[in-house]
Amino acid sequence: MQIKSIKAYHVVQPFVDGPYRMSKGRQADAFDAVIVAITADSGLTGWGEMAPLGNFYSAAFPAGTRAGVPEIAPHLIGHDPRGLASIGRLMDTVFKGHPYIKSALDMACWDLAARAADVPLVTMLGGRESDMAETYRVVTHGTLDQMAALAKRIIAEGCRRLQVKVGGNVHDDIERVTTVASAVPKGTVIFCDANAGWTPYQARQFADATRGIDYTFEQPCTTIEENMSVRRMLDKPMVLDESVTSLEAMLEIHRLGAADGLTLKISRLGGVTKTRQIRDVAVDLGFMITVEDTGGAEIDTAAMAHLSLSTPEERRLHAIAFHQWVTVRTAFNAPPVTGSHMGVPDGPGLGIDVDPSLLGKPFFEIG
Repeated sequence: MQIKSIKAYHVVQPFVDGPYRMSKGRQADAFDAVIVAITADSGLTGWGEMAPLGNFYSAAFPAGTRAGVPEIAPHLIGHDPRGLASIGRLMDTVFKGHPYIKSALDMACWDLAARAADVPLVTMLGGRESDMAETYRVVTHGTLDQMAALAKRIIAEGCRRLQVKVGGNVHDDIERVTTVASAVPKGTVIFCDANAGWTPYQARQFADATRGIDYTFEQPCTTIEENMSVRRMLDKPMVLDESVTSLEAMLEIHRLGAADGLTLKISRLGGVTKTRQIRDVAVDLGFMITVEDTGGAEIDTAAMAHLSLSTPEERRLHAIAFHQWVTVRTAFNAPPVTGSHMGVPDGPGLGIDVDPSLLGKPFFEIG
């Protein structure tokens, strides 16, 4: 089997609940996605998706993805998409760095390979560990009343896990988290995610003032060393996200004992291939794992679901249903969500039946 053609589409996906707000005034109004279709000479097509969260969240930006895909795609024509490690090495050879650009192409090859084998992607990723993964939802930055109301609404809709955005003014964030924790039932799982917005000094201030609240601290500072300095005085679990940029970074986090858990973002790591590799090693090293991405709709959420459900259940933290965040559809079906749990679609590969008529005209096509 050989890659015969590649198409790339640009799809803007506005958020259902309006702007997504983080610390330091950072906000986005939509996921700005690139969706890739890779078709083999067998007639089968695999799909991949990548969407940065604005220009501020990761070392990735939407225009970079649209510019980079046409640079890499011609080199893949004629290669076997089932040779996933070989495809990855080829992309790294012809295009240095910029893993986020390669993510959708790698994802499409995994989808195509699993469709060719007539098995769900979760089978190729290690096998299904459970039928559903528990999901969390985000309480974004806002006033105390806005955040409390949103937290109550999320709980009323059946979700039991909240990620509360912090990382701004420390004293304001102490009030925010205290207010949210008071507004939800006892036993609600809370993650306080600073998105690397604090200095160690600020993170220690926050941790000291909120000792009486049960939560997991997520990425308070930028570097691994800064987060480690906070962890030394912390009496709560810590999860790192933005710091997990490669296998080497994950191993350094383990060597230092800088975290209990890791959030693996598919596009930040360069695709499903490297995410699976890091996930498997991290599981063996004892980390708790969340697999997600920087954004996307049905295609990318399906990839997250397959990776989540092939992660051992006792090592899995939670998942997120990004396709429910956006106002546009890209497929006839979606990963099934029941209450606070998400599964994978039925069928081979990602299980997603993409509707090309919803994607518009390709901005790039070859083959």
